[in-house]
Amino acid sequence: MTRAAITRAVHKVSGGYEICIQEAGSGPAVVFIHGSGPGASGLSNFRQNVDAFVDAGFRVILPDMIGYGASSKPEGLDYTLHLFTDTLFEALKAHGIEKATLVGNSLGGGVAIQIALNDPAFVDRLILMSPGCIEELPVYFAMPGIANMRSAFGSPEFSIADQRRLAESLVFDPVHVTDELVAERFEVARIQPKDVLARMKTHNLRDRLHELKMPILGYWGFNDHFMPLSGIDYFLADCDDARFMTFNKVGHWVQVERAEEFNRYSIEFLHG
Repeated sequence: MTRAAITRAVHKVSGGYEICIQEAGSGPAVVFIHGSGPGASGLSNFRQNVDAFVDAGFRVILPDMIGYGASSKPEGLDYTLHLFTDTLFEALKAHGIEKATLVGNSLGGGVAIQIALNDPAFVDRLILMSPGCIEELPVYFAMPGIANMRSAFGSPEFSIADQRRLAESLVFDPVHVTDELVAERFEVARIQPKDVLARMKTHNLRDRLHELKMPILGYWGFNDHFMPLSGIDYFLADCDDARFMTFNKVGHWVQVERAEEFNRYSIEFLHG
């Protein structure tokens, strides 16, 4: 459990949608952007990281993207990368964030990259964990973790047992999937529209990675079943200032399975 006091705000953005943002601490802003999947939210993805960053002197920002957490969950529309990015960025600006380091996992990594491409002056540094949106959609949909997630969540009988199985597929060692985590994410998943996965349409940013001029720190689990490990090569080949770490016996959630190391290396990176 987190020790830091967490406050919550809700911002109305274009389209009449509401984006929920939780935060803790003070200092330079670090925005943690969660990935996709049934029940995902800012705090449930990054609970083990909040205190370390607050203690290191950072203002931790935990938004729930549209379709997730406590934010609006519209039905009958495509969940595009632009929809995620534009609504989140508008909410961050309304929240008073003028410059930040963006920390993005999976879809959240793709959103962080898109924000950095749209407004590079807004982004101080990027920390990416198995970031998405750097392959064509058929490549992702063929990955066993994503194929299983789309199939299970698409079922009208989606249950808390399904929630547990999907959460365990995100990690190498299921010990990291607690009853509390499963229950927390299931409470969100049961009110999420199926469109959030069935109609997700993210585009490929690979050809624009060379435009990222800010320092980048990346992580990848060697046993990730959601994002191909080859994505590391794109950043190392095309970006001006990138370094990546790969962890064996780790799945899609480096920040959970290797939380202590993730916190330590990331904070050292932010301190330059």
